[in-house]
Amino acid sequence: VDFCNLDAIRDIRDPEHPHTLEELSVVDEDSVVVVEPGRVPACSRCPKSSCQCGLSPQPLSFGLVEVSFTPTVPHCSLASLIGLCIRTKLTQGHVVPPNYKLDVVVVEGTHATDKEISKQLNDKERVAAAMENPRLLQMVEECLFY
Repeated sequence: VDFCNLDAIRDIRDPEHPHTLEELSVVDEDSVVVVEPGRVPACSRCPKSSCQCGLSPQPLSFGLVEVSFTPTVPHCSLASLIGLCIRTKLTQGHVVPPNYKLDVVVVEGTHATDKEISKQLNDKERVAAAMENPRLLQMVEECLFY
């Protein structure tokens, strides 16, 4: 599936540095994973090679796009903003089809609060509320349309 790959997010500018997320290795070729409807996603508890925990994932009735990113430092104060920029670029740019679910996640272990940030970034109500904040919206736009 070619509709969603690194090309869709590589040019987002980092909020703190005059470089793109790709230039800072926040995202790379492995950052975007697409699972087509009817396919079985990788088990989130096991290594990517095979499920060994007994919770074999079932085929999806919808597609899934997962974008993972690695903040520049483990205590990056703008990791949520980076994730919000990625989500905004993919949703407002209509890159992800409507029958696909979008997950934006911090790579586990790369940030002090990776699980909390990932949860926030995939909560539709929290994302909508964040985008109603004029200052936050301006910061997102500056990263997307620099």
